[in-house]
Amino acid sequence: MIKTSPKVTARRRRKLRFMKKIRGTPDRPRLCVYRSNKHIYAQIVDDQETRTLAAVSTLSKELTSLADKRATTEAARRVGELIAKKAKERNIQKVVFDRNGFLYHGRVRAVADAAREAGLEF
Repeated sequence: MIKTSPKVTARRRRKLRFMKKIRGTPDRPRLCVYRSNKHIYAQIVDDQETRTLAAVSTLSKELTSLADKRATTEAARRVGELIAKKAKERNIQKVVFDRNGFLYHGRVRAVADAAREAGLEF
């Protein structure tokens, strides 16, 4: 059995507790954010159809100018702006924000704030 750190275990518990309550629908899909040590990822998911409608990360070709600053709040803001732009292209106005068990702080909050400023409603 693989041992995991208490931090990882706590995040998984928070994630499961949150996922019991929300689901993405075609009218209001889920904006899911994942944060690693080096990158940040955001995707819009319709859970009823089990489809990813849009996805952006610091590895995306649109964000190549951030080659040396991928794990910063500035990069997270750019990811939030770009995911909101892609959502608008697909006529998505409202989403449910899924912080994926991460605390609403730092890079996760930067993605959410930038997406809101770019026109997405949570």
